[in-house]
Amino acid sequence: MQVIISRMKSLAVLALASSTALLLAACGSDSDTASDGESSAATAGAPVSVAAAFYPLAFLVEQVGGDRVELSDLTPPGTEPHDLELAADALVTLEEADLVVFQEGFQPAVDDALAARDGNVLDLSPVATRTLGQEEAPAQGEEAEYKPGLDPHFWNDPSIYADAAMLVADALVAADPEGEDAYRANADALVAELTAIDEEAAEALSSCAITTLVTGHEAFGYFADRYGFDNVPIAGISPEAEPSASALAEVTDIVRAKGVTTIYTETLAAPDIAETVAAETGAKTAVLDPLEGITDQSAGTDYPSIMRVNIDAVVAGQQCL
Repeated sequence: MQVIISRMKSLAVLALASSTALLLAACGSDSDTASDGESSAATAGAPVSVAAAFYPLAFLVEQVGGDRVELSDLTPPGTEPHDLELAADALVTLEEADLVVFQEGFQPAVDDALAARDGNVLDLSPVATRTLGQEEAPAQGEEAEYKPGLDPHFWNDPSIYADAAMLVADALVAADPEGEDAYRANADALVAELTAIDEEAAEALSSCAITTLVTGHEAFGYFADRYGFDNVPIAGISPEAEPSASALAEVTDIVRAKGVTTIYTETLAAPDIAETVAAETGAKTAVLDPLEGITDQSAGTDYPSIMRVNIDAVVAGQQCL
């Protein structure tokens, strides 16, 4: 199976637009331009300071940037990124960073802080093109600030995540042209690893007895679409938004009707509601990590290791041959 590095023409246009905007921003301020011709984002020999809004974006920057980048993850370990509130030091980091990588609408606090920023930013929200399951805007209390009808969790499809990696490479090249060879090589290596994960998942999940994937919240739609499942989330886009009694009853009915034997809980959200559905239906629970953040309780130390654990969990829970 082949990961499509530029999934469609709109992504190619996005990449060009992002690079052009970043270059213009880098050249447009006398105060930001080094007099000796060095990059405005980082003087020769100094790392590029990059602030990433939350873990999946930070991982891309870390892998593509390598030792040319000084990375700050704005979401502390163990914090649910949907609920992030920025401390004073994080606001300073945002202001002083050479480049900020974020996803518009996913974290309102970050959006608000960036509204007045005069500097380079890369918004990865355009790669998140999947509509929500019911093709309607989130209900009140379910991250209504996010673009109506769109699912932000693109990183759970490794092929789309690879597209985002190339956009991060473009942004870093624009901020630090001298590092282009390193950034391109690092991005190619990351895409190769994501391709391998995608192929492993496709093979492992190609024949599953149960194709209804019941998850704690709507974070696995991209994963489900990629590998042939019907995702039934218990909560909406925000894991903290509790479902109504009628919605919970509907999920319970689906579990029984579809013969679902495993309800998936998460690492950063309370498992109570998922455990209730499991108890009422006789299903068991298993952890499926939405990869929104890493903690000491995570089943791996980074995106590739946790994604592979997720694949194994789904193989077992969906009775895949």
